[in-house]
Amino acid sequence: MQLSLDDNNGVFVRSFANGELHVNDRIITSPVILTPQAIIPDWAPPAIKELRAADFSAALDGDPEVILFGTGSTQVFPSTVLITEIMRAGVGFEVMDTAAACRTFNVLSAEGRRVAAALLI
Repeated sequence: MQLSLDDNNGVFVRSFANGELHVNDRIITSPVILTPQAIIPDWAPPAIKELRAADFSAALDGDPEVILFGTGSTQVFPSTVLITEIMRAGVGFEVMDTAAACRTFNVLSAEGRRVAAALLI
């Protein structure tokens, strides 16, 4: 996936392919959390089925409207317990493959929305 829009403001995903996420001028090869203002590296989530809301604390700290959870090359749903925990906190939670999460993050961020992306690479 190659993205071309570049407004030079904040965090922008330039591309995602072959296990590499290009964000601004950085290459990221491990799980990461993005907000429109910050790249939060070294996110170390457990296996998808073991995830809990606490694993998304860095994303939740920014008071997002929605968290985009990119699950790698294919869409894999986490437990309903996780989804329920986050939605009870008043935050939307969308699950998609990482390429789709990157595209959606760029669009929502460009719209000025409070969005966080938790991405598995």
